[in-house]
Amino acid sequence: MTQSFAGKILRRHFLAAAAAIALVPSAFAQAPIVIKFSHVVAMDTPKGKAATFFAKRAEELTKGRVKVEVYPNSQLYKDKEELEALQLGSVQMLAPSLSKFAPLGVKEFEVFDLPFIFDDYADLHRVTEGPVGKGLLAKLETRGITGLAYWDNGFKVFSANKPLKAVADYKGTKMRIQSSKVLDAEMRALGALPQVLAFSETYQALQTGVVDGTENPPSNLYTQKMYEVQKHLSVTNHGYLGYAVVVNKKFWDGLPTDIRGQLTQAITEATKVANDHAFADNQEALAKVKAAGKTEIYTPTPAERLALKKALVPVHQQMTSRIGEETLRAIYKETGFDPSKL
Repeated sequence: MTQSFAGKILRRHFLAAAAAIALVPSAFAQAPIVIKFSHVVAMDTPKGKAATFFAKRAEELTKGRVKVEVYPNSQLYKDKEELEALQLGSVQMLAPSLSKFAPLGVKEFEVFDLPFIFDDYADLHRVTEGPVGKGLLAKLETRGITGLAYWDNGFKVFSANKPLKAVADYKGTKMRIQSSKVLDAEMRALGALPQVLAFSETYQALQTGVVDGTENPPSNLYTQKMYEVQKHLSVTNHGYLGYAVVVNKKFWDGLPTDIRGQLTQAITEATKVANDHAFADNQEALAKVKAAGKTEIYTPTPAERLALKKALVPVHQQMTSRIGEETLRAIYKETGFDPSKL
């Protein structure tokens, strides 16, 4: 072998090796960005359907550069664990109920727990889609969390193993609630005994008599089969249950600008899916509970609902110092609610 021929062979080996090395970062760059999206409800709830839609849409809009892995039904984390997991970066995205942000020090979010603060979805969306809602999400930034959107679950009904018609019927009833000072005060205003339990533990607690009843949008009550262990349901629509879609701030800020834009579009589209399903699914869930024949459904008369409202609205004043008068007044202004006119 001549020296020149040997040199050509060496050069070819060198060029091939260089080309292989050059391809390595490219291969890594093409690996999809993985977003772990954890939530605590079933896949066939409004939130579950919206999360699944978001995962599919995110992959489409980013052309496979993002892969969203959805973990429903507390597969990864329970209620009390998921926000800490988000802050630590163990998951990148959540959609916790709004009351979950109070333990982080953002107590203003408990305003959404106040009974009868929204008359309907129009009132609600003036807040969640307007400056008041955006201002509340911005308060999460200092906790390492970026808020992207609000997703409806719907208006809540009361259920128990005894009829709940008059205010006096609630007295002494052990009622499961989320961890919220407002919801605690709500139950006490009715003479009920609030019990804080994780959502994933509620069915068993109802089944075994640890608690007598609870409050939920109908879709949660149906998909978690709580109606199987609740003899009575009162369609009070007394309070709202919703979620904030949030991401780990460091992760979000580190994404390429175009990816952030595409994911924002996917969230906007998923928000419509969530809210449309919240309305339709709750109506359907009530019908399915009725058809199952295990739970008697009662709709309060206007007089009974007004009595319930009068019993519960004082919780607004009681919680003003906790939530903040500025936040409460801003929502009153958006919705036109005036507690003095009850």
